[in-house]
Amino acid sequence: MLEKIQKFGGALFTPVLLFPFAGIAIALGILFTTEMVMGSIAKPGTLWYQIWNLVMEGGWTVFRQMPLLFVVALPIGMAKKQNARCAMEALILFLTFHYFLSAILSQWGSYFGVNFSLDAGGTSGLAMVANIKTLDMGIMGALLISGIVIFIHNKFYDTNLPDWIGVFRGSTFVYAIGFIVMIPMAFLMALIWPKVQSGMSIFQIFAAQTGALGVWIFIFLERILIPFGLHHLLYFSFYYDNAIVHGGIYATWAENLPMLAASTEPLKVLAPYARFTLTGLSKMFGCLGIAMAFYSTAKPGKKKITLGLLIPITLTAILCGITEPIEFTFLFIAPMLFVIHALLAATLATIEYLFGLVGIFSGGAIEMAAFNWIPLMRNHWHLYIVQFIIGFIFTGIYFVIFRTIILKFNLKTPGREDTPEEVKFYSKKDYKEKQGGTSANETNDTSSAPSLTGENDNSMSFEAKILAGLGGKDNIVEVTNCATRLRVGIKDPSLVKDDAYFKSIGAFGCMKAHDSVQVIIGLKVAKVRDDFEKLL
Repeated sequence: MLEKIQKFGGALFTPVLLFPFAGIAIALGILFTTEMVMGSIAKPGTLWYQIWNLVMEGGWTVFRQMPLLFVVALPIGMAKKQNARCAMEALILFLTFHYFLSAILSQWGSYFGVNFSLDAGGTSGLAMVANIKTLDMGIMGALLISGIVIFIHNKFYDTNLPDWIGVFRGSTFVYAIGFIVMIPMAFLMALIWPKVQSGMSIFQIFAAQTGALGVWIFIFLERILIPFGLHHLLYFSFYYDNAIVHGGIYATWAENLPMLAASTEPLKVLAPYARFTLTGLSKMFGCLGIAMAFYSTAKPGKKKITLGLLIPITLTAILCGITEPIEFTFLFIAPMLFVIHALLAATLATIEYLFGLVGIFSGGAIEMAAFNWIPLMRNHWHLYIVQFIIGFIFTGIYFVIFRTIILKFNLKTPGREDTPEEVKFYSKKDYKEKQGGTSANETNDTSSAPSLTGENDNSMSFEAKILAGLGGKDNIVEVTNCATRLRVGIKDPSLVKDDAYFKSIGAFGCMKAHDSVQVIIGLKVAKVRDDFEKLL
């Protein structure tokens, strides 16, 4: 069950990777169409305004069509076969479901307690999905329907039918079954979802009253759940669905950016809902302090190689908000440090909130600039100065605490291992040198590769070494990935090599849980998965 939940959480992250670029497009559009910033050139009707308004409207695509985006994206990580066809099936059956639901509510809405004559939006409980007036089920509705379609696809896609109805094989058969299933699902949601909406309203009121304590608890849980791959599930409904604010924090903040940019009122007053998206502050300031502590405590002869490891993974955390590479360098070696990391991250976010900081700060510096600093700097620059002052103070706190604990307990963090092969890390340059000048992605020809269950061999590609460490292709059940991890289902856990092996071949480590293994790769994991699957 844990493996399935982890896989689901990883699949949710796929469309989230689109948000930073879309956010940058929106931020630039808002900045360059604001008269108080750009002057008369930004007046509505000018060519300058029209061009940047065009860019901004394109950026809104991701946030205005999130249900459709997640419906299509979930099969990428969850379908066991023919992922692309499953994505198509999920899309058409999601639309079919909403057409059924729209027809039910237009004819019998009063029976279900829904006033279908109201306009979509606001407190009506209704929404427009692909131009269909229907119940506002947000992202959760999209995931529910997509999940049902994935189940049908995995079970019935390969069903053999008699030749005389052979035209109905594959996607057509899945669609036919799904069509029938969506009718009772539409009736069931018409009955249940209005009650869910009422319960959500109660939860929003409760969350609004938690204040700083709620921020601390939320951020702590988000960090501490990372090793289990469950953190996506915690923040998903807050950020992208209706748990805290209608439409999700991301979409609501983006929609309100013009108002926020023009106002001189405190952001904490204007957008109190955005206090739960401060999870990225520890990624920027905390990871920097952690890296400094690791370098400071590394053995003199290993400082250079430790620095080579720390620079790329720290920049990845700061700029992109992807922290697994640096966090997994010490998670299994010194788990107490990870607990301290979670405690400090929660405290940092809470103090920043108490000083007035709210906004989209869940990713890295690129996303933070797009959603906050660029569009809002004119009227809220003083808040961001405070943000950096507090942040760098916590960088120092992280450094002092981590350094003290590492030295006191003689923890074997990067650069302090007793034997080089035990916890050795490689930068891209190091790995190429080890390969004799050939990168992992350049060595995809497996026709001349040695046995994939052999020892670490320089003639093997990076992906082949991963496969060898997992016990060979006969030990592989299925392969998926999230933003940074290759997630592999295996038959025999005893054939999987230890964490040190995966670090020695250029990965950031591995995490084993029964018949599920997560190999920490980094942001290139999608390409690694493609090459890995070619070996299978």
